[in-house]
Amino acid sequence: MTEITTTYREAVRGAIREAMQKDERVFLMGEDVGRYGGCYAVSMGLLEEFGEDRIRDTPLSESAFTGAGIGAAMGGMRPIVEVMTVNFSLLALDQIMNTAATFRHMSGGQFNVPVVIRMATGAGKQLAAQHSHSLEGWFAHIPGIRVVAPATLEDARGMLWTALEDPDPVLIFENALLYNRQGTLAADAGPVDLDRAAVRREGDQVTLVTYGGSLFKALDAAEALAGDGISAEVIDLRTLRPLDDATIIASVRKTRRAVIVDEGWRSGSLAAEISARIMEQAFWELDAPVCRVCSAEVPIPYPKHLEDAAIPQVPGIVQAARATLGK
Repeated sequence: MTEITTTYREAVRGAIREAMQKDERVFLMGEDVGRYGGCYAVSMGLLEEFGEDRIRDTPLSESAFTGAGIGAAMGGMRPIVEVMTVNFSLLALDQIMNTAATFRHMSGGQFNVPVVIRMATGAGKQLAAQHSHSLEGWFAHIPGIRVVAPATLEDARGMLWTALEDPDPVLIFENALLYNRQGTLAADAGPVDLDRAAVRREGDQVTLVTYGGSLFKALDAAEALAGDGISAEVIDLRTLRPLDDATIIASVRKTRRAVIVDEGWRSGSLAAEISARIMEQAFWELDAPVCRVCSAEVPIPYPKHLEDAAIPQVPGIVQAARATLGK
């Protein structure tokens, strides 16, 4: 099997290119996706390759261009709508929640909205409070949409095509810290399953449940724990709605302990939902309370040392895992 060295950014770009080559209904739209090449350089070069009809720069109005993308999807196209950062998606919340997520239900199943909406999420690049939050847990609260968070190169490339084949809206959250991450990827890497979480590291003493940009922190924490003789299993959720309860619960029943790492705020978080599901389905198998490692409940600070202190880091994950073992 031939492998190529690439980055997360290039994997996403390759996925967009391949989708546009496969299906002439696919087009990309959003702020600065054309001439500028995308705020995170994901769409660099695609305008020259596909032209202005399929790489469409939009006005600076998330409500307008997200609504236009939803309308195009309802009209038979397969738009990829890029929102520059998750914070700005709130300007299109009405379009996403009240239209895209509800239209199949409100039409009695007569109409669907096959739109894919991509956006950067997460902190760590000193972009301050209006560009750095992790709000994917908010969207995972909404019935009628699928929410995914690719962490690996394989998922960054493969999830897009699977999302485009979904008859309902799919939101893809790409952690901003991952765009420069480099690795190897099979040259023929294809679509991936959006229904299953992945066990990224086997272990039998504590389960670390996470997703997106925190996956590699959890893996580093598992490696540090291994140095202390503690065997940690790492679950990559991949899809945040619907959650793959079966994979999570199977791991917790094996390890009997769980730590959930979530870059969202602790109150009302995705971590809280997962904790509740573990308690509902595996309470009697637990040997310790479920622990959560979440962002501090403050707007994400600009100064680097405060930003780092506000979001989950490896030492905090290690400390939480050790606490479940009474160490």
